Amino acid sequence: QVQLVESGGGVVQAGGSLKLSCAASGSAFTLRSVTMGWYRQAAGKQRELVANITPNRITNYQDSVKGRFTINRDNTKNTVALQMNSLKPEDTAFYYCNGGGPTGYWGQGAQVTVSS
Repeated sequence: QVQLVESGGGVVQAGGSLKLSCAASGSAFTLRSVTMGWYRQAAGKQRELVANITPNRITNYQDSVKGRFTINRDNTKNTVALQMNSLKPEDTAFYYCNGGGPTGYWGQGAQVTVSS
């Protein structure tokens, strides 16, 4: 059984920064061998991929966050983080940590609100 727990959400003004962290517990071997990612869901919209990182650290970003967000993982600590800079009001959403893609493991989510 794998559990993902997010932390670090909150309210920030446009142009500010936040860092989301995700701590994983459970099968350490499984987590180290899967792509980890962050998804978000804004009110009234579908959940979308923000960024992900493969076990060998290849990263992929949604076009709207390229150059502003950075994803990183620490396999020794079973953590994945999303550093978000130059935040915009349109980044407001519930952010979810994910392990193994849409059919994999999900955290409970963390609210990020960017005020204009």
